[in-house]
Amino acid sequence: MSTADQRHDFPVRGSRLIYQGRVMAVRADQVEMPGGRVARREIVEHPGAVAIAALDADGRLAVIDQYRHAVRRRLCELPAGLLDMAGEDPAVTAARELAEEAGLAASQWSVLLDLVPSPGFTDESVRVYLARELSQVPRPEPDDDEEADLRVGWLPLAEAVRRVLAGDIVNAVSVAAVLAAHAVVTSVGVARPMHAPWTDRPTAFAGREAKSFAD
Repeated sequence: MSTADQRHDFPVRGSRLIYQGRVMAVRADQVEMPGGRVARREIVEHPGAVAIAALDADGRLAVIDQYRHAVRRRLCELPAGLLDMAGEDPAVTAARELAEEAGLAASQWSVLLDLVPSPGFTDESVRVYLARELSQVPRPEPDDDEEADLRVGWLPLAEAVRRVLAGDIVNAVSVAAVLAAHAVVTSVGVARPMHAPWTDRPTAFAGREAKSFAD
């Protein structure tokens, strides 16, 4: 292989923790660029998350109306949650979040999407599941102030697509999931098995948390 055909692998020459919080950490990496220059790259470490496109027999999507402080308003989103339980299978997390946020259980599960919403500065990755054959289950009492204000509703899938394109649904994961669910329902695409490989699932924050607990 000629030198021109070789791809640079961006080795990390050093790394420093800047901040560690409850649901994220920030580190600064010293990364060798092509040509030898070393550049600083600040990375937000994220535990990873799951979201659920829950579709009922009438083609309606379960949605929640939830306050998001970063944008200072309520957003129409899909049920979702962080992978913040050590060692928990993401599929188990998804089932728990669907019950907690929407009061629903599903007997048919598949993988709809894997997303890296902002790879320029964070390792966050979100696995979106497609849940079907739904049934109602009791919602537990919320242990989070924002979740206490959460409202659950239903949108016909075609209406959800229209709201995405109108700019009414703007949460990036929800936007992608609505469009992907529509692609599956209209046979443009096919969902993957429930335990399909998840290439970009983040591990840095979970490893840091485990080390902190051990120390």
